[in-house]
Amino acid sequence: MSRAFVDEDAGGGEAAGRYPLPDRADPDYDRAAARALLRGADQGDTAGAEAATGYYWGDPALFPHVERILAEAREDRDDRLEQLAERFLRGPVRRRRT
Repeated sequence: MSRAFVDEDAGGGEAAGRYPLPDRADPDYDRAAARALLRGADQGDTAGAEAATGYYWGDPALFPHVERILAEAREDRDDRLEQLAERFLRGPVRRRRT
């Protein structure tokens, strides 16, 4: 099999180390996952953050957390975090089939 098709080559195996998260059973997991997805997007590593958290970009289950992060970003005048949170709340990117 070509190494191009091995998941670990995509960096997914390292994702958990780049996005430290509490145990999945922890009540703060979803909040931490939302922050990790936003951080991953900021670093150009959305796929890695998705692999680490188990959530996809724009997952509605995380909307309440991202809405709180958005409010904090606006209060702190963190334009970049505000932009990312707004983009997350618009949902996943829909790609047109060609």
